[in-house]
Amino acid sequence: MTTLFTSDVVYLARREPDPTAAAPDDPSAFVESRSVEIRDGRTAALPGWKDCGFELVEHPSSVTDWDDDDEVARIHHPELEALAAAMTGADHALVSSHIRRNPAAAAGVHEQLAPIPFAHSDFAAGHEEFIRRLYSNGAPGPAGALARHGLDATAVTEARRIVILQFWRNLGPAKMDYPLAFCDIGSVTLDQGRAIRVENYAGTGATFDALAMTAPADDEPPHRWYVFPEMRPDETVAFRTYDTDLAEGGDVYFTPHCAVRDPEVPVGAPARSSIELRATCVFT
Repeated sequence: MTTLFTSDVVYLARREPDPTAAAPDDPSAFVESRSVEIRDGRTAALPGWKDCGFELVEHPSSVTDWDDDDEVARIHHPELEALAAAMTGADHALVSSHIRRNPAAAAGVHEQLAPIPFAHSDFAAGHEEFIRRLYSNGAPGPAGALARHGLDATAVTEARRIVILQFWRNLGPAKMDYPLAFCDIGSVTLDQGRAIRVENYAGTGATFDALAMTAPADDEPPHRWYVFPEMRPDETVAFRTYDTDLAEGGDVYFTPHCAVRDPEVPVGAPARSSIELRATCVFT
């Protein structure tokens, strides 16, 4: 095991907020910071996304301008649909949108498009109902993804299993201030994920329950956090954020992740620039 650096990870506090310690609307009343070892995912003997939750994948893209939303939707959405279907064995994989995180997006679009240093996973148990509604409401993104595959909404609403496989790609310099770290789910317990309500995420109107992670208790093994250093443009990290089979079976169906501070890089020099996409993988 190679430790790259140590960094603070912000967790949801296990304790109840102390009303005398902070104002009720002060986020510090509800979180705690832990210093953790950040390990090198390139040199670790990781078993792959099905077992540890995430996996580095070599995946060149034909996109030439990552700032062009139309080009990304036209080219990269189908590219990752094909990759997600191959990795999961799903009958269909659907990508309906993408998110870029960089200083310009955080300043000019929404502050939630900055790197997120809070340990979380994107969806709480029951998220399949949100997905089924999303692909039934006729919105352009989901409707376009269905049309690419000659499908209608029943492919999702009647699916026997839904897996969400997400992809993270570095668009900026190889070494950045806040790389994305992933937690090996073999070091995580189901009850360490706590549902929290997300309202109007990044101004998109999306409202859903995400998972906030609590740190291990003193008598529990520590979480194992990894980054993939020096990520190239032809690489992406695939990570599972939902699986109806695992959720129904009482297993860890999520992959905790968060931005971590690389102490070797001054903040903003260079700042992280990345793109994230979610593939809804349906088994019919």
